[in-house]
Amino acid sequence: MEVGIIGVGLMGHGIARNVMERGGFGLSFLAHPGNQPTEDIVALGARACATAGEVAAGSDVVILCVTGSPQVEAIVTGEDGLAAALRSGAVVVDCSTALPESTLRMGEVVRQAGGDYLDAPMTRTAAHARAGTLNLLVGGEREVLEKVRPVLAAFTEKVDHVGPLGHGHRLKLLHNYVSVGFMTLLAEAAAQAADSGVDPQVFVDVLAGGGGASAALDRLAPYIVSEDRDALPFFVANAQKDIDYYRAMSDSSGARKVVADGVSAALAETVEAGFGEAYVPELVRLFRKETNT
Repeated sequence: MEVGIIGVGLMGHGIARNVMERGGFGLSFLAHPGNQPTEDIVALGARACATAGEVAAGSDVVILCVTGSPQVEAIVTGEDGLAAALRSGAVVVDCSTALPESTLRMGEVVRQAGGDYLDAPMTRTAAHARAGTLNLLVGGEREVLEKVRPVLAAFTEKVDHVGPLGHGHRLKLLHNYVSVGFMTLLAEAAAQAADSGVDPQVFVDVLAGGGGASAALDRLAPYIVSEDRDALPFFVANAQKDIDYYRAMSDSSGARKVVADGVSAALAETVEAGFGEAYVPELVRLFRKETNT
């Protein structure tokens, strides 16, 4: 199979490289200013394309790894988009974090164009993308998943079929709400501890030995102790976007979202202050009293 990828960013770059190196698949990608440097994948034989339609025309599987629903919709339905050039029987694998209702609409557009659609959002980090050990939450037809499983195996450790189309993104939003919510709460607590003169290593050790032990603590501890932000290269603005997607999903189903509203407000304040491209671990500093006075 020939593979295309749109979105060679922090996550997509690792996916692209592993599709070629580990999977042995030919690769084309959309040339875009938001890509990470692509010289290495070009050296491996990847082909740069000027439009999403050009990527689609040369691919049996197209992986989307972009910011969210507006970008996915523009790629699928826009001028020179996927739908206009998709090969018959091709599969679009949307690894973005998107709204389930949008995913269902895009799935129907792709079906009308003669292809199939899977929502396959990722859990884990850019480091796992580089290592080829991402986890995917896949929604859609099981037969379609089996068709593309050899491609997904090139950059994943675990692939879970979680239900019909849209359920991958629904579960990703639930996952990110819990994950980002925990990290936002922890950053606020760490900021108060620092303001009070608590030794940061003692703070981390106390939490790790009790009810605060968690993946959130593992990811923020390097920043809490030594201001190393690179354990989680995830922009605060993207974290806010994911929380707001969760809130929109909750609104559409009439679900309670009081806590989610609070998390969104805390992140929005940081973004509005000009720190949207700070990494999430940096909330520990941005929430400190001295930063906000």
